Amino acid sequence: MLTITLIIANVIFSLLGFYNRDWTNKNIMWPYRVKREGQFYRFISSGFLHADFMHLFFNMFTLYYFGNNIEIIFDFYGLGGTFAYSLLYFSALVFSDLPSYFKHVNDPGYRSLGASGAVSAVVFASVIFGPWQAVYLYGALKISFLIFAILYIYYCIYMGKKGFDNVNHDAHLWGALFGFVYAILLVSLFNRGLWPAILEEFRHPSLWGR
Repeated sequence: MLTITLIIANVIFSLLGFYNRDWTNKNIMWPYRVKREGQFYRFISSGFLHADFMHLFFNMFTLYYFGNNIEIIFDFYGLGGTFAYSLLYFSALVFSDLPSYFKHVNDPGYRSLGASGAVSAVVFASVIFGPWQAVYLYGALKISFLIFAILYIYYCIYMGKKGFDNVNHDAHLWGALFGFVYAILLVSLFNRGLWPAILEEFRHPSLWGR
């Protein structure tokens, strides 16, 4: 499954970065060098790096739950399957980094990393299809997909304001927007018959999931 492959790639890439500063410097998002040296690969490579084990775990835990869900939905409902999922993930990595890139393109000291944008996109794409499905936060607290998504974004805004690490927390917000719009367009283009069921689901909330 693609989700498992992405998780494995993130873990390996991140572990290399944890123990090799040169590896991190070569792959981290660095707008100043991207513009001046044409290193556009950093839009993708930086998304497979993480600041520490907690950052890695949090993103991969979230990707596991929501990625598996969206992978099944895209395939079962004829929404492009693995190709559409891959396009969602990698496009979100680029799109979510663009605001920070343009903001810091002349700042040689700014760098960022993390799968934040792509994971947020997967989360909010998944919310479209099942806002009240249950997810167990840290394997214990049962909440709905939508509540988890809201808490996830709140955390990102809070951390982004603190700004004490290289994690691009702003990418969560742009990734979330991208994933939400992507899912809407996908359904509208390939399976409009899903809309009645999707809208009906939103009309019957279950905050703690079902």
